[in-house]
Amino acid sequence: MYTANLRPGWISIACMCLIMVPVRVVAQIDQERAQMYFKEAALLCEREAGRLWGVSLCGPMVFADPATQSIVTNQPAPAANRPRVLGFVNAPVEWGGMRWAAYVWPMIPEDDPQARGRLMMHELFHRVQPELGLTVNGPANEHLDALEGRYWLRLEWRALGRALESTGPDQTAAIRDALAFRDRRRNTFPGAAESERADELREGLAQYTGTVVAAPSRTAAVADAVRQLAAAENAPTFVRTFAYPSGTAYGLLLDSLSPGWTRAITPASDLGTLVMGAAKITPATDAEAAANGYRGSELRIAEQRRAREQQLRLAELRRRFVEGPLLIVPRGRGAMINTTGATPVPGEGTVFLEYRVTAEWGSLESSGVLQSADGATLRLPAPFQTAGNTLIGEGWKVVLSPGWGVRSGDRAGDFRVVRDPD
Repeated sequence: MYTANLRPGWISIACMCLIMVPVRVVAQIDQERAQMYFKEAALLCEREAGRLWGVSLCGPMVFADPATQSIVTNQPAPAANRPRVLGFVNAPVEWGGMRWAAYVWPMIPEDDPQARGRLMMHELFHRVQPELGLTVNGPANEHLDALEGRYWLRLEWRALGRALESTGPDQTAAIRDALAFRDRRRNTFPGAAESERADELREGLAQYTGTVVAAPSRTAAVADAVRQLAAAENAPTFVRTFAYPSGTAYGLLLDSLSPGWTRAITPASDLGTLVMGAAKITPATDAEAAANGYRGSELRIAEQRRAREQQLRLAELRRRFVEGPLLIVPRGRGAMINTTGATPVPGEGTVFLEYRVTAEWGSLESSGVLQSADGATLRLPAPFQTAGNTLIGEGWKVVLSPGWGVRSGDRAGDFRVVRDPD
């Protein structure tokens, strides 16, 4: 890890679990390789030695394989029941009275040590967030799936990448452009500043930490951050992932502009505002003119084309998951969610193309489900067939637990999974 003249003292950061991305199929955990990864993580933690946040990142870690349900831990496993989410999330989990950093074994990068270290440190940072005491939550940033949201965010990322690779007046100009694009987006969507700020503190700081701790030098960390910014533009949606590259970029800029910033950040902080203050600048005055320096015209044409295609897709998703007959299921905790191709449906929630969960009402395996905007329910397209306690519909299967059944819903043709009356 490179360090940036950090001052004594420490501040707290909140924890938020990661939503899963696709996993590759692996039959069994390689015990020897797992132990090697644990040693790598321990070396990174020891090298970091609490300099960033005032606490050590080292702690209990568990690798879990979803197919075989096998696990490997870096210290003796508790005698307590194993958390059901192991193998399905990269996230901190409570187990045996301790907080563990849990990892899905097939998701751990095998051929890229720096990416592997970044992931392990990201989750170890999440593990200590409650201890640090800064908890920041906010609503989903659905505006980042809209044309104007995506357009100005991509421009902000391009300007941040240029700022990271520049020095002197060129860096200052790029930062001013990034802040102008940021302000333009946030002014376009009421409430966006607060919801984006929350995500950048929750997930952006974790990704920043993973990036700098895993990197052998500032040069390597900057190169990694620039790659993350470029790769992020190719994601199908930015709603749940934008804070990773954004938080990393702003954090690295702050390392050079305001050494020790991690000890002064508060739950009310905004990373862009911190950079603006540290650099003693204001945003560029004309965001439209600044966009020309980042291929703005070409980018807008691409986003307009995507918006037209997205409207057709949204119409079909509304037909299936909003307007048509539905089975409504209570949401369970610890779901395995593949965010690839996830699509926010404005005002309704988000459609996920792969969703697995086990809860008190039973279990669900689905290749298409809408999670409601308030996170309380899951919507599945009806009709469906029943076989005992198993319900099978188009692309999904629900197995009900004893004491649970299906009742008519509020609309004609709808059904709900409910607890059977005594």
